[in-house]
Amino acid sequence: MAPPILKLDDIFLSFGGAPLLNGASLQVEPGDRICLVGRNGSGKSTLMKIAAGMVEAQSGEVFRHPSATIRYLEQAPDFAGYSTVQAYAEAGLGPGDDPYRVTYLLEHLGLTGEEDPNRLSGGESRRAALARVMAPEPDILLLDEPTNHLDLPTIEWLEDELRKTRSALVVISHDRRFLEKVSNATVWIDRGTARRLSRGFGHFEAWRDQVLEEEEIEQHKLGKAIEREEHWMRYGVTARRKRNMRRVGELQAMRAAYRGHNGPQGSVQASVAEGKESGKLVIEAENITKTYDKPVVAPFSIRVHRGDRIGLVGPNGAGKTTLLKMLTGQLEPDSGWIKLGTNLEIATLDQKREALDPEDTLSHYLTDGRGETLLVNGEQRHVAGYMKDFLFQPEQIRTPIKNLSGGERARLMLARMLARPSNLLILDEPTNDLDIETLDLLQEIVAGYNGTVILVSHDRDFLDRTVTSTIAPATPDAPDGRWIEYAGGYTDMLAQRKGAQEERKKAEKAAEKPKAESTASPSDAPKSKGKLSYKQKFALENIPKEMEKAEAEIALREKKMADPNLFTKDPASFNKLAAEMEKLREKLTQMEEEWLELEMLREEIEG
Repeated sequence: MAPPILKLDDIFLSFGGAPLLNGASLQVEPGDRICLVGRNGSGKSTLMKIAAGMVEAQSGEVFRHPSATIRYLEQAPDFAGYSTVQAYAEAGLGPGDDPYRVTYLLEHLGLTGEEDPNRLSGGESRRAALARVMAPEPDILLLDEPTNHLDLPTIEWLEDELRKTRSALVVISHDRRFLEKVSNATVWIDRGTARRLSRGFGHFEAWRDQVLEEEEIEQHKLGKAIEREEHWMRYGVTARRKRNMRRVGELQAMRAAYRGHNGPQGSVQASVAEGKESGKLVIEAENITKTYDKPVVAPFSIRVHRGDRIGLVGPNGAGKTTLLKMLTGQLEPDSGWIKLGTNLEIATLDQKREALDPEDTLSHYLTDGRGETLLVNGEQRHVAGYMKDFLFQPEQIRTPIKNLSGGERARLMLARMLARPSNLLILDEPTNDLDIETLDLLQEIVAGYNGTVILVSHDRDFLDRTVTSTIAPATPDAPDGRWIEYAGGYTDMLAQRKGAQEERKKAEKAAEKPKAESTASPSDAPKSKGKLSYKQKFALENIPKEMEKAEAEIALREKKMADPNLFTKDPASFNKLAAEMEKLREKLTQMEEEWLELEMLREEIEG
């Protein structure tokens, strides 16, 4: 095993009150790809800053290899003294580093390098900071939410770039798919301590649930042991009790451990306040267009019905926000028309934080300054009790919003939106800064919402789990204003786009055949033109059966892995089952894509 290039051991840090970190550890070796996970406020970013030398722990040991270079992705970069983004990024290079790498990174991150650092947007600032920390290819890259403000093509490029880098990684992100692709180890910050799983994020949630279940069992056993000892204390012979003071001391220690146990941090408890039912047709748009310097929306038509959940995806600058504003009546089209349905009650989640006044208090923001209560689902709730559902403490009721972290601000905006009656949810980047557990809740809310949802997101996993259709640019690499609606989530959209591209290539290839070939005698022409081949028909009929078998095999392994004692007693079997499940899931995905392509081909032939 290679010696660590970074090691934090028994780290303690408190800002008053309960310790934020209490015995936390982190070890980074060459080749590590570690994702740091945990609830908002658990201390992930603080531990990363201690690793970077930006925050000093109150106790514990910190070792950094003397020759190791460490780069930390700043949330708010300091551009003072730099006239261009290129100059800022190049300042991160060390002796012998290749200056061309800065140009390469800026180009792929959508920057020229000539931009004025003082006039950058939040997203552009994040891209410039990424170029600066990645350019030297340091021994350790510490990345805190690197995908925030990045569009999907850039996120996918970043995944590939991080997989190729020689740097060890420590990453914090809310993007499940991103973490699954870049990590090979997981460190879970929970109640001040750190637990390590020597596997990537894809295995984290099953492991976390198992750990919590085992902890609950142990706590139950401890409670029973205390009951037995207390019975002995009450009914044992006095002389024997005197001779067993050690046992009395052990009972006191057990009681202290039982009382001092802190369970996992509570989960957000919330449901959406649904308004009266809207009309069946929520939005109707016919041949709408919008042009600024170039076409942003070419003629586009859509009908949005009650209960639809629509995702908008595309690179930054493609026109997602413009299209969203047009569909919701906030922006007039240059041509075409838009009609909104009846009885619409719209609730909006603006992840740009534009609706937040930094000086406002949590209570004033949630109640609109109307006292200490608010109406939620027809019930009067005290603001302190409602805040508790979203993991805010009662003493935070008068806290100014400017004192909240990014995750807490996201939760606060979510709390306000969910309290308002609505039948149309407009969600602009709803997953930014939310921890995994809150993301799970939001996913359940959106998937089970009886009204209509239109959301803009770069989170592929969230899109796959929530939306019924996806609107994406017709040409993602060079958006020209044309948009297409695809059935299903992000992965479904990719599969359909791939199928359409393959069909287009076949058609182009057929059109390019020599004229002599096209004038061949009728006897040479294929007799089955316009029909599926026998092989294709057979696959179309049998793939669903194979998919059912694969799903049954996956369910069988999931059932076995649900045994809380399996990992402890037989880790080899657990790992084998996990590997088999991963292969089965890949096979299932391939079969789904193949069946979808064949089904599209059948519909095209018959249609």
